[in-house]
Amino acid sequence: MNPKRLQAIGLTLGLGLFVATGLLLTTGLDRVERTPVQPVSERSVAALQDMSDTFAEVAAHVKPSVVTVYSEKSVRMPDMQFPFGDDMPFRWFFGDPQQRRQMPKERKFKQSGMGSGIIVDKEGRILTNHHVIDGMDELSVKLASGAKYDVEVVGDDPRTDLAVLRIKGKVPKDLVPAEIGDSDALRVGDWVLAIGAPFGYEQTVTAGIISAKGRAGIDRDRDKYEDFIQTDAAINPGNSGGPLVNLKGQVIGINTAIATSVGQFAGVGFAIPVSMAQHVMRDLIASGKVTRGFLGIVIQDLNEDLAEQFGITGTKGVLISQISKDSPAAKAGLKVGDVIQSFDGRPAESTLRLRNMVADTSPGKKVPVVVVRDGKERTITVEVGVLTGDKEQAAAGSEAGTSADKLGLTVQPLTADNARDLGYEGETGVVIGEVKDDSPAATAELRPGDLITEINREKISSVAEFRAALDKAKDKDSILFLVKSKAGSRFVIVRVK
Repeated sequence: MNPKRLQAIGLTLGLGLFVATGLLLTTGLDRVERTPVQPVSERSVAALQDMSDTFAEVAAHVKPSVVTVYSEKSVRMPDMQFPFGDDMPFRWFFGDPQQRRQMPKERKFKQSGMGSGIIVDKEGRILTNHHVIDGMDELSVKLASGAKYDVEVVGDDPRTDLAVLRIKGKVPKDLVPAEIGDSDALRVGDWVLAIGAPFGYEQTVTAGIISAKGRAGIDRDRDKYEDFIQTDAAINPGNSGGPLVNLKGQVIGINTAIATSVGQFAGVGFAIPVSMAQHVMRDLIASGKVTRGFLGIVIQDLNEDLAEQFGITGTKGVLISQISKDSPAAKAGLKVGDVIQSFDGRPAESTLRLRNMVADTSPGKKVPVVVVRDGKERTITVEVGVLTGDKEQAAAGSEAGTSADKLGLTVQPLTADNARDLGYEGETGVVIGEVKDDSPAATAELRPGDLITEINREKISSVAEFRAALDKAKDKDSILFLVKSKAGSRFVIVRVK
């Protein structure tokens, strides 16, 4: 066949194949594009609409109880303007030498702040954060209606970051107190709303869930009482003191802090549980100060090693490592080494939980405390005392020093002089002199100056008793020490094998 004819036939076939392929692709695309979109089911729309309606109803219910707190204080700063006037800065080089020696004058100006709060009663009292009003000279609140009133401080409590304010003068009759809920009933995953004035935008509502409960260590101040609710509802500067509410419109927390590296919302906010806030609020209203319960014990959390030493299954419970002389705990018969399982019928799951429960208990109340002692459970009734902030000290010893090479430490007797210098007056035990790097003692975080008062639950009052106790424990893989330092007493397990 003619080559030119073959070429023409090939070209025609190729063009036909190209067109056919294009038609197939087009037809396929048409089919994809023409696939009908499935409509959202009426059931799904109704469920979402129900949630939307709930949020709207909760916001409408709570917002009248939320106020914006305005604060001001006078601040004095050096006047940094040019000594010859702002309009002629170059006269510094040519002006009167006497004028050049004049010191800048002091200028007074107002520094303002903003936060949020909730109305708690018809008498005009408002609950907010301590840090919102701390150090401020003038305070006022703006209601949801737009009305503004001057307020005074009824009382504040830095240890929980709470404060109570009261409207000055004639209290408006249309105040709407917030409804208080039960923060103990919260579950991780529950929906919540936060209301406040972030960045000055009053009556802002955000939604999220409870992310966690029982958060602590946010402030890093050991004197603070912390048991925060964590939420991912957007909380920003200006939300402080405002409410965190459940879907019933009940206040279950007071928004107080955020975890962020940029100074604004990063998905982690914290609120004070209303159960804690109510106790503080009642005391502040009644007397302007907070009265807290007191047992007189130093406590520590259990770990697996300590639990095994004290015959406890699991790590739930709180270990007593020190008891103050003549304290409520001492009078009731609690002992060092007791593991507290529950306090007043509530589980003592951690030192944080127990500390907060004791603090929230009214002084004078007799409370059942369930402990495990020597592997047996018993109930001891303790009459709770009043926390005052006084520190107790306890007893003394003597003799020559010794080393415990296997442990990597040396000890010396507790004398009158070093007891006074180290703050162990009235105590008994032996003082740690040196701790070798990378030794079992160092690994257990024993430090020079620590006082060893017990070894394997036996009291130590001299270097001889220290040696005898170690000799008795020579075949053991680990040794249990009771150690005291400036921070208090604690049990320490030193592994020697």
